[in-house]
Amino acid sequence: MALHKEPKVITDKDEMRKWSRTMRSQGKIIALVPTMGYLHQGHLSLVKEAHKHAHVIALSIYVNPSQFSPNEDLSTYPSDFHGDIQKLMSFPSAVDVVFHPYNLYDYGNGSKENFDDGVVSCIENSGLGHETWVRVQKLEKGLCGLSRPVFFRGVATIVTKLFNIVEPDVAVFGKKDYQQWRVIQRMVRDLDFSIKVIGSEVVRDSDGLAMSSRNVHLSPEEREKALSINKSLLKAKSAAEDGQVDCEKLRNLVIQCIAEAGGKIDYAEIVDQESLEKVETIKNPVVFCIAALFGKVRLIDNMEIKL
Repeated sequence: MALHKEPKVITDKDEMRKWSRTMRSQGKIIALVPTMGYLHQGHLSLVKEAHKHAHVIALSIYVNPSQFSPNEDLSTYPSDFHGDIQKLMSFPSAVDVVFHPYNLYDYGNGSKENFDDGVVSCIENSGLGHETWVRVQKLEKGLCGLSRPVFFRGVATIVTKLFNIVEPDVAVFGKKDYQQWRVIQRMVRDLDFSIKVIGSEVVRDSDGLAMSSRNVHLSPEEREKALSINKSLLKAKSAAEDGQVDCEKLRNLVIQCIAEAGGKIDYAEIVDQESLEKVETIKNPVVFCIAALFGKVRLIDNMEIKL
């Protein structure tokens, strides 16, 4: 496959902002694809979607420490920057610039935060440290917010920072992280960002497993068991389309399927697609959201159901 030229790599905030403003002065529409790297076809599908809405594409690669709790996998989150650049060069849809900052919480005044253990360790006890956080108070509470209490605070804050640095017209997020997509949509609406937020459909491997950078940590046996997530969601969707609209019965169907395969359920909830509030009976468009552990790997997935 023919390679594109290597995308411009920018690590400095001011340089990134200058690039975007130069593009805009030329009448170009800018799309941002935020990622944490270790790119796969799911990420590349976001780039493809971005090309439908913009003239130039910026892709960020930044493992955001503020969305990890101390007991989570910040230190083991997979990384392969050189491999990521090679994938972007070989993908048919080109990326114009990769924004790859070292630490977006280092303000050059001695206030560099220590996130090595996944803890925002000196937020409260340093007058120079980072102390401004963005919260989407209602949407962040359920689903992943229950077991990951600092996650959406970290996500909303880093995305706000990226929006202010890159200044895109469009931003593309994967709908696999359904709650994240809705949180960002709501944040953009509430804070009057002049940015169109696009949700791109879940991308799956040929066996049905939703693509995730964390899949690399699954053993072959765990991966086989994890296929129960998509299989059970498909069963639930089919049952709903056949007239089973009792959410408790649909939830039990999925929970039993995943448990029998050896998965440990974090949550399995059917919620309204917009408000993310739990529903008891399917009347309007809903999304069935799942988080489950296979071994030590926490996987999320979802399926929209519109009768």
